[in-house]
Amino acid sequence: MKARIKWVEEVMFVGESGSGHSLVIDGPPEHGGRNMGIRPMELLLQGLGGCTAFDVMMILKKARQPVQGCVVELEAQRAETEPKVFTKIHIHFIVTGAGVSEKHLQRAIKLSAEKYCSASIMLGQVAEITHDYELRED
Repeated sequence: MKARIKWVEEVMFVGESGSGHSLVIDGPPEHGGRNMGIRPMELLLQGLGGCTAFDVMMILKKARQPVQGCVVELEAQRAETEPKVFTKIHIHFIVTGAGVSEKHLQRAIKLSAEKYCSASIMLGQVAEITHDYELRED
């Protein structure tokens, strides 16, 4: 896996992934940024959310669950002093679909957290990660 970060100006950068995708990374005005892009730690948190959502959806698909929607909401707390690492992360899954098995959803979340999600397992070395979910019919 490769990535490239190119400085644009002040504290703005363009990140380029090895797969050919780009995004703008920027800081807030009080740190010299123009607030034109995502913050690096926000990107890390979104990466965790994307990783675990990917796993959960793949597991549910293999179990032939009739999922119509999946939203993952994440909330993180950071250390007060430098380095301001994540200390707690809560992951809330909202899965929609008539007939989705709660047992299958619980299993998918557990497998992602304990076996498949590299981001979750890595960040779990420094932060307490908790999970919960809502299962909606509509």
